Amino acid sequence: MIKRKILMLLFALVVTMSSWAQTRITGTVFDGQNVPLPVATVLEKGTSNGTTTDFDGNFIIEVSDESATLIVSFLGYASKEIPLNGQTSISVVLQEDSSELDEVVVVGYGTQKIKDVTGAVKRVTSEDFNKGVVTNAGQLIQGKAAGVNVTSSSGEPGSGQRIVIRGQGTIRQGSGPLFVLDGFPLGLAGTGSGDSPLNFINSDDIESIDVLKDASATAIYGSRGANGVVIITTKKGKAGVSKLSLSSNVGLSTLARKLDVFSADEFRKQVAAIPGNELIDGGGATDWQDELTRTAITQNHNLVLSGGNNKLNYYASLGMQDQEGIVYNSDLKRTSARINVTQKLLDDRLKIDYNLNTTITEQSRNNNLGYATNPTFDAYTADGKINNPVNWNNPLLHNKYVGNFSESRKILINVAPSYEILEGLIYKINVGYENSSSDSDQQTIANSERNDLGFLRQSFGKYRNTLVENYLTYGFEVGEHNLSILGGHSYQKTFARSSSWSIDEFPADTGIDPRNNPGLGGDTNISDHRPSGNTYENELQSYFGRLNWDFKGKYLFTATVRADGSSKFGGNNKYGVFTSFAGSWRIIEEDFMKESIFSDLKLRAGWGQTGNQEIPSKITKASYSVSNSNNVSYPIDQNGPYPVGSVYTRFANPDIQWEVSTQSNVGIDFGLFDGSLTGTVDYFHKVSDNILLEVVPVDPIVPAPTYWTNVPDMTITNKGLEVALDYAKRNPDGFSYGFGGNATFIDNMVNDSPFTIVTTGSASGQGLTDATINGFVSGQAIGAFYMQTFIGIDGDGLSKFADTDGDGEITEKDRSIVGSALPDLTYNFYANLSYKRLDFNVNFNGVSGNEIYDHTAMGSFYKTLLSKSNNTTPIAIQYPEESIINSAAVSTRYLKDGSYLRLNNMTIGYSFDTKSMAWASNWLQELRLSFTGQNLFVITDYDGYDPEVNTDSSTGGIQSFGIDKFAYPKARTFVLGVNVSF
Repeated sequence: MIKRKILMLLFALVVTMSSWAQTRITGTVFDGQNVPLPVATVLEKGTSNGTTTDFDGNFIIEVSDESATLIVSFLGYASKEIPLNGQTSISVVLQEDSSELDEVVVVGYGTQKIKDVTGAVKRVTSEDFNKGVVTNAGQLIQGKAAGVNVTSSSGEPGSGQRIVIRGQGTIRQGSGPLFVLDGFPLGLAGTGSGDSPLNFINSDDIESIDVLKDASATAIYGSRGANGVVIITTKKGKAGVSKLSLSSNVGLSTLARKLDVFSADEFRKQVAAIPGNELIDGGGATDWQDELTRTAITQNHNLVLSGGNNKLNYYASLGMQDQEGIVYNSDLKRTSARINVTQKLLDDRLKIDYNLNTTITEQSRNNNLGYATNPTFDAYTADGKINNPVNWNNPLLHNKYVGNFSESRKILINVAPSYEILEGLIYKINVGYENSSSDSDQQTIANSERNDLGFLRQSFGKYRNTLVENYLTYGFEVGEHNLSILGGHSYQKTFARSSSWSIDEFPADTGIDPRNNPGLGGDTNISDHRPSGNTYENELQSYFGRLNWDFKGKYLFTATVRADGSSKFGGNNKYGVFTSFAGSWRIIEEDFMKESIFSDLKLRAGWGQTGNQEIPSKITKASYSVSNSNNVSYPIDQNGPYPVGSVYTRFANPDIQWEVSTQSNVGIDFGLFDGSLTGTVDYFHKVSDNILLEVVPVDPIVPAPTYWTNVPDMTITNKGLEVALDYAKRNPDGFSYGFGGNATFIDNMVNDSPFTIVTTGSASGQGLTDATINGFVSGQAIGAFYMQTFIGIDGDGLSKFADTDGDGEITEKDRSIVGSALPDLTYNFYANLSYKRLDFNVNFNGVSGNEIYDHTAMGSFYKTLLSKSNNTTPIAIQYPEESIINSAAVSTRYLKDGSYLRLNNMTIGYSFDTKSMAWASNWLQELRLSFTGQNLFVITDYDGYDPEVNTDSSTGGIQSFGIDKFAYPKARTFVLGVNVSF
């Protein structure tokens, strides 16, 4: 009996072990030219068991038994099912599938294959992103898309980006392209002042960025699409491929270019040569730009879990970025986490997408470079203390006692279930919620070294963004007609609240920062420290529809309409309706093209309108303020106090209308040499009218100083040509290469403006405050520089200016248009080379036809300051006969060529053959090392820190252009990275 039980147990064990046994399958996947396909997906049919091919197209998979079937797939190729039938080693050849070859792009409330797109759309995938240290998603696509000009506000960690698509179509601060993250509209890009809505996104989580450029593509977003739409799609898990990935990189950054100020010896010589000088010689020698900058270290680490099966895919990431700025006391720390989940239920009829992102960002800011500091003083004394002689201010003391700190927190949740009611009829609801808060502290610690009394300003902000969208999509065929109809409703509500307060006079040398104990402040005078704040709530309700019609796969037509109702407008014009129409002809599908040299040829044309609601909240309603000044009040008693009275600050205006952009576009897409050479050419013409602007009343006797209105007849026109070419070739011997580039030629013009000039950028400083630098003038481009023309120094040592109006006198009337801040040409070119596992990528970008106003030189580098022992560049001694009483005025003396060519990005990388590593082949899927250089050199005539500059010098909410005002310099960075997957 015991023996029988033992035999039965042994039999059961054998049966169990046989059920656990798996068959090891090896293989290689090739394309039709016998070139290995890396990262092809290999999945055991009917299971979640899968893997991907390595760099050489090889794979290893454990299957349940030798009769299993493998499904092999790769983007752009027809999938293939391979019954094993006892085979343990296979070779798979995938053929290109013309029905799947074209990439899928996101076009708003849906996707389309590129071959079916009728509008102007550009997709940039993660493989083509700019590499290196990236804190803002805009940096990923700089130079990557024709018609898209990306400009950094400065080199500061976390600085914002100005993204301009097909020219500047509006003049107000805060009006840029709409950003949409996984279907959730975030907000608009502003002047790049550090508060871009993209700063919270971990760039390693981004799969692709689609840029919608013409009205046909953007009109589905209505009022927010006037300046283009940027759609960001984050990464998702892949069925059958479970992966744990770790990416880590470390970067070293240094000051890329110095300002050419005098050395200590040259400084002594030049100051001494000035009659009436006040030379202060500290007896030392210091390069303050070296002293106040550093070799900054940036760390970026990301951990990702991804995978899934046919029913459930997941992607979870945790990221940490710690970036030091090249200027001391400036840095950025960002911690982010993301979860993306896709679940299919009810026989795949119900699909639920869930996205959760949370980010905490801490930032310190400092732009103290000390370039104008007397270089003859030593930074430190012999005993290592900060040098602090009488009547001289060591900039190191500024770093010691002055601080600017901020922290922001953001959480964004997006849930989007969709259900296929009938075949082809899908209902989708998209619910999103964004919540963010921030606080900042600007402080000066009271001290006896600089005799600071101490100061603290604290600011707080809260922001909420709620979205609910419902829409139906119905796709069906009628004979050779393929139609898709979309209709829906959107409701979005935003709420924002901010407040700030300040206090002075803290006790010195306590060791306690003011921000850590505001109660130590002694000056609580409410007239000097009145708290301030602002709260607004806006709603946007929209109805939208789109029709896509495809006849025979040759003739394509798209029509869209969107009606937007915004609470920003008065009751008389609350709603705006925006439409677009576009068509394309796939010439390549015609019979007469069968023997042609083209592999693709498509003609596109479109027309459409989009709106712009980006005006301040509540401007259609009356606003009041209180005051006890004698202008608005009077005493009840003859000698009594003035009581508080009310005064208008804004009149109600319910007649304000939507600003509208009308755009036409004609384009052609083509391919040659079996698709190795591809390209697009687009001509566009965009006109913005009904311009919304805050203006000064003509009547001088009015209760309110300004009012908002639509400027009649005034237009802003952008027209131009975009060209993009790409050539790529993959060879069986392992050597592959690609070359390409793009260029945009654009002309911007303001027409029929009733104003002499509306200032877009103004000066600041002693005697310069609010002096106009540039603005918009009828017949000229936005951001046209408007100033006097400097022609030299007269006999009295003062500046001479051209008498442009010929009246024999030099007055303000002699100001004229002398250049433009907007480039008329932007361009990019690149090269990608690879040999087996080694790859090399290089990317250049540049602009031409624009000028920069060097406000830094005007405010810091003139002869008067040099004579008083402040350091300058040689521009201060350009004219030996110049008097030290000559003032630095806004003129062409400081207007400089802004053209440049930059080696933006260069990367060399190596992907290891993990399958040949006996010690790691069972657990290591991928191992890659890379080395990247950013901003390696720039060719330019501009002698400031960097020609890519856009310091926020806005006036009255009108954004500025092309002004270099004490900007944070750009860095040159080298990054070593490693990517590992298990």
